[in-house]
Amino acid sequence: MSATPLSKGLTYRDAGVNIDAGEEVVDLIQPVLKRTHSSRVLGRHGAFAGMFQLDFAKKSMRRNYRRPVLVACTDGVGTKVLMAAERRVYNTVGIDCVAMNVNDLIVQGAEPLFFLDYLGLSTLQPADTSAMIEGVARGCEIAGCALLGGECAEMPDIYKPGDFDIAGFCVGVVEYDNIIDSTRVKKNDIIIGLESSGVHSNGYTLVRRIVRDAGLDLNAKYAELGDRTLCEILMEPTRIYAKSIVKLVGALRKKKAISGMAHITGGGLPGNVCRALPKKLDAVIEKSSWQRQPIFPFLQGHGGVDEVEMYRVFNMGIGFTIFSRPDSVDRMMKLLTRSGEKPTIIGSIEKGSGEVRLK
Repeated sequence: MSATPLSKGLTYRDAGVNIDAGEEVVDLIQPVLKRTHSSRVLGRHGAFAGMFQLDFAKKSMRRNYRRPVLVACTDGVGTKVLMAAERRVYNTVGIDCVAMNVNDLIVQGAEPLFFLDYLGLSTLQPADTSAMIEGVARGCEIAGCALLGGECAEMPDIYKPGDFDIAGFCVGVVEYDNIIDSTRVKKNDIIIGLESSGVHSNGYTLVRRIVRDAGLDLNAKYAELGDRTLCEILMEPTRIYAKSIVKLVGALRKKKAISGMAHITGGGLPGNVCRALPKKLDAVIEKSSWQRQPIFPFLQGHGGVDEVEMYRVFNMGIGFTIFSRPDSVDRMMKLLTRSGEKPTIIGSIEKGSGEVRLK
């Protein structure tokens, strides 16, 4: 059977990929990327790969490491992107993407150096796509790292119209002697919690199910949630703790007052604080020691979600935890407050088996 040739030659655009739109996005985001660059970024915009100088040659800008260890991580934003796509909110998920990566990276005591993003979508709309990347750049500015490059992939055969996904890749560095891990943790260490900005970027499959099953209106303002719409509260970007933690680690490095840290993501406090513990110690956390944001009891009530399940899925108002030596707590609290954080003592380290006990 012979094939019938088309009367008009097909183009890539006919197949669903617009090269011109891609080039327009590249032009639009060039100044955005440059905002995040320091003298450590080398090479030209549009090169096949980005380059980052670990050490400076100039004495006035020297940041050399005796035994540098590179730290890397990758993460996405999960199903929060579905809500972003449905509500056409494109300028915040980029911040979420940076946060989910750098907040993991700083747990080891590392300084974030540079970030790369990957954006897959159905149709490349220059204004919307630029807004997403603008969010990534804003996140990098907050975190103090360079947006070194990324990839925008227009794939109409993979994504439904309007759908997209975003992922990020971050690299940082830490001096070998300053790596923070579970071997530092001791009995009687104090656990400090840092306030989250709300739900952050975990548990959105459950969030969306509650919204659907309870018939909640994302455009509505609910009395118990204050003067913002439900959508505005749920799309609030994840807090980025990088600058505060990097500054804290630097200030307390010689004393080694920080014995452990944990980024509270999927799994909540029980599923993440345990990752910073040795096998013979437990973290005992007092649930009444901090104020939960109204969104958590709101979701729990409308979804009929069990209290244990809430703590297994959501951060419940604590986005990051730090273990401190008892004699350094006061100074640590002051340094964190000075950095704009709202630190709260939420528990302590006791003998146990590497678990988290919520009281």
